[in-house]
Amino acid sequence: MTPSTHRASVTLPDESTAKRVVDALSELFFEDQAAFAAFERPDGRWDVTVHFAEPPDQNLLRELVGQVVRRDVASTLVFDTVEAKDWVKASLEDLVPVAAGRFIVHGQHDRHRIPPNKLGIEIEAALAFGTGHHGTTRGCLLLLDHVLKAYQPRRVLDLGTGTGVLAIAAAKALHGKVLASDIDPPSVRVAEENARLNGAGDLVDVIRATGFAAPRFAEDGPFDLVLANILANPLRQLAGPMARHLASSAQVILSGLLTHQAPAVIAAYRARGLVPLRHLKIEGWSSLLLRFVK
Repeated sequence: MTPSTHRASVTLPDESTAKRVVDALSELFFEDQAAFAAFERPDGRWDVTVHFAEPPDQNLLRELVGQVVRRDVASTLVFDTVEAKDWVKASLEDLVPVAAGRFIVHGQHDRHRIPPNKLGIEIEAALAFGTGHHGTTRGCLLLLDHVLKAYQPRRVLDLGTGTGVLAIAAAKALHGKVLASDIDPPSVRVAEENARLNGAGDLVDVIRATGFAAPRFAEDGPFDLVLANILANPLRQLAGPMARHLASSAQVILSGLLTHQAPAVIAAYRARGLVPLRHLKIEGWSSLLLRFVK
């Protein structure tokens, strides 16, 4: 049970904007001053909530959020006080476990509900980006489950790992090493923390890297399986560099693209020798499985 807290809430247009706002606010407050949570809404927008032990400076918060997003969005910040209760537990009540093949993404409060024949991936509320509730993450997990039923890749890469969900899933299913990368330093720390939380800290190696620029990609490759849940434009730009880091007959799982963007992404990879095998569509998002024909 926690004492009464002061809360600031705002609804933002997408995950990227929500993440930028959380990152900006995290720079301003120490861990013992504020706690952050971000959740996707059914309409695709994101709710960001910050809990404070002491009343925050409302003008300062609006000014800071206004530097990240439009000022009219910052003006929609809502401030209130939450009565004494375990607000973290309360915030998780609607975050139900999400099943994707053999994988189940869940919070700590649902740890006891994971069947013994499933692989649980535990992600907490404060680290809610990429929890599996987004259609792209679920699509990737479903395709990963499909791939691993008939294929045992030795060299695996999770490009743009975010919370590390896909890397953790692959490591736990294969009982093997996975290289994970992200351009964002906070995401690298979160992925490392989540890997340790899930007992995969010695299997998931997380590095900070932009695209395929880091030497580790050449050292650890060529890869038999690549997972990349990012965005359509970066995916198209990475088609060439990715193909140069793939082993013969490698499989690639791509997501983070809207369904109408899928043909352009498929075309970019087909031009580099990757043949589409499966196309999942979930909640307006596409997840692709391709094979490299060298």
